[in-house]
Amino acid sequence: MTTQTAPRQIGTRALWYVGSRECALNDEMVTLSPGHALVRSLYSGISRGTERLIFEGRVPASESERMKGPNMAGSFPFPVKYGYCAVGVVEDGPSQLIGRSVFALHPHQARFALPPEQLTLLPANLPPRRAVLAANMETALNGLWDSGAGPGDRIAVVGAGVVGLLVAALAAKLPGAEVAIVDIDTSRASLAASLGCQFSTDGVGTHDADIVFHTSASTAGLNKAIALAGFEATIIELSWHGSGDTPVALGGAFHSRRLRLISSQVGHVSDSRRVRWSYARRMAKALELLADDRLDAIITDDIPFADAPARLPALFAPGAKGLTAVLSY
Repeated sequence: MTTQTAPRQIGTRALWYVGSRECALNDEMVTLSPGHALVRSLYSGISRGTERLIFEGRVPASESERMKGPNMAGSFPFPVKYGYCAVGVVEDGPSQLIGRSVFALHPHQARFALPPEQLTLLPANLPPRRAVLAANMETALNGLWDSGAGPGDRIAVVGAGVVGLLVAALAAKLPGAEVAIVDIDTSRASLAASLGCQFSTDGVGTHDADIVFHTSASTAGLNKAIALAGFEATIIELSWHGSGDTPVALGGAFHSRRLRLISSQVGHVSDSRRVRWSYARRMAKALELLADDRLDAIITDDIPFADAPARLPALFAPGAKGLTAVLSY
């Protein structure tokens, strides 16, 4: 272990959401306590769905406590330091960690310090840049557990965003499963095909699904998911809709088909695994599942950390193209 006996202060810079559609890089100090690890960031991933809501100040007041991210600073709506997809190299701290690449649930920041139990070592075959998808893969894995999907199932995924594509990638590996992705963006068709999935913009050809995942965070998407579900099928809602209302078409076949609409949220391990799986075990498995070169296509934007305040407004703009954006340090 390190021989450090007293806390040390190290300068760093962090990204803060400081007002509606406004962010800034702030200088601050990191406290490196004895036994903790100092991590120099290589990359951090931006979760467009969640961070767009934060950027626009649309975190519901009722959810402000539950939506606090690990190691977040400030408070909703503003100013707040947020993010949960950080990948870096340990520079100081416990000797067995120095030089190792790690993933951490930490906001966008050039250097940060955490206790070792909050760091997950990257598998040797996982490139650090792709590792920013770990939190999204963890969400996808948890959602697949919540669904009860199995071999041979007919599975539909409505919404070809990052989580939807990762759910589809996992589901397509189930023996004999038929997986279809539905999204209005035709540019996602080739990526869907590379993952072994069918693709359509309207769900034509996809019907009577055993399991439907909804990940588009839209009224139209949720109603499409209901329409694609077969008799007594399960619909897994993986979107976070933020503040406002989401009308749901329950007046049609929802009751006559005896459909089940289930919320899936990564804050708790799926109840089908909770007795045996810790958060650490689930995160380690998510990183292991990212050892798939096809998933590099889910990262579509690379932004230098210094350019983040200027580039993020366009990234979060309505209708903006792209999937995962990575900040490079």
